[in-house]
Amino acid sequence: RARATTTTTTTRARAMPVVAFATTTTSSSAMMMKNTTASSGVMRAAVAKAGRVAVVAKASSNPIETIKEKFPAAETVFYFAAWYFLNVQFNILNKQIYNYFPYPWFVSCVHLIVGLFVMAFFWGSKLVEYEQPDKDFLKALSLPAFLHAFGHCLTNVSFAAVAVSFTHTVKTLEPVFTSIGSYMVTGTVYPLPVYLSLLPIMAGVAIASATELSFTWLGFLTAMSSNVAFSARAIFSKKLMAKMSPLNLYNWVTIVALLFCLPFAFYFEGATLSAGISKAIALKGKTEFLSALALVGFYYHMYNQVAYQALGKVAPVTHAVGNVGKRVFVIGFSILALGNQISMQTAVGSAIAVLGAGLYGVVKSKTGKEGGH
Repeated sequence: RARATTTTTTTRARAMPVVAFATTTTSSSAMMMKNTTASSGVMRAAVAKAGRVAVVAKASSNPIETIKEKFPAAETVFYFAAWYFLNVQFNILNKQIYNYFPYPWFVSCVHLIVGLFVMAFFWGSKLVEYEQPDKDFLKALSLPAFLHAFGHCLTNVSFAAVAVSFTHTVKTLEPVFTSIGSYMVTGTVYPLPVYLSLLPIMAGVAIASATELSFTWLGFLTAMSSNVAFSARAIFSKKLMAKMSPLNLYNWVTIVALLFCLPFAFYFEGATLSAGISKAIALKGKTEFLSALALVGFYYHMYNQVAYQALGKVAPVTHAVGNVGKRVFVIGFSILALGNQISMQTAVGSAIAVLGAGLYGVVKSKTGKEGGH
């Protein structure tokens, strides 16, 4: 019995270090896990802090984005100012070119060709996100692009034939044709106030046309025809806007429209184009002539691009009012820069037409954007 007691005591004595060791090991593991968890927390906090620092550093490295975030209204003001400036510059330089180089079909192609280089720059520099259309999209795009090409060329024929101010006055009638075309093509019916707001436009154009000093039937009819073309383009391209951003849609319309413009230019002006270019170079010099063509094409593409960007920053009613202001600037500055003589009746009629176009934009935005069926 004494031996057994001794053996039991010895066994317990041996087991105690094992238990102590196990307890120590468990405590050490717990402490290690606690330290690891704490370290992970510290690391996550450090990574998060580093991320915030990186974001701040990235933002601070781009001062333009910083200004946009701090002063969002400044970006909108910039777009509108650029829109007005580029549009005025385009119209004045475009008319100056036609005064010594009356080839509007060819110059229309130049506008679109220069636009290809501008859009290639914006796509290549990632300033505008590139969107690749599929075959079905390009097929659906063909009709709006043809209408854009035809409308653009006819507008330039009008610019070459009559005063810029008169062409812009006639082009205020575009909403009239859009309203008629929307009903004929899609059955869209707008509220009565929208149609009533078209009356001042029609009255103003009639008053202005009656005493326009530069009036020719070619200039008047081509401006009117361009209204039909652009109105139809707006109707048929509406569905495409849901599949691509407006800016990229305009770029692809420009590309396809150029393919339609070229045959018209060669048909109407191909026989005398070479002689006309030689005469313009002899009069202005090769460098000045080519520089003017490149610059007017740049103005044309950029004012359209900035107009789309301005539209994305404001409500449609604000954009409509801004469009009226643009026409006022174009008509006013073209008269001052080009020295166009206009009668008082033409000035009053133009003012009524432009204000009527603004009224139409405001009423349509407030009462019936899409109309009914």
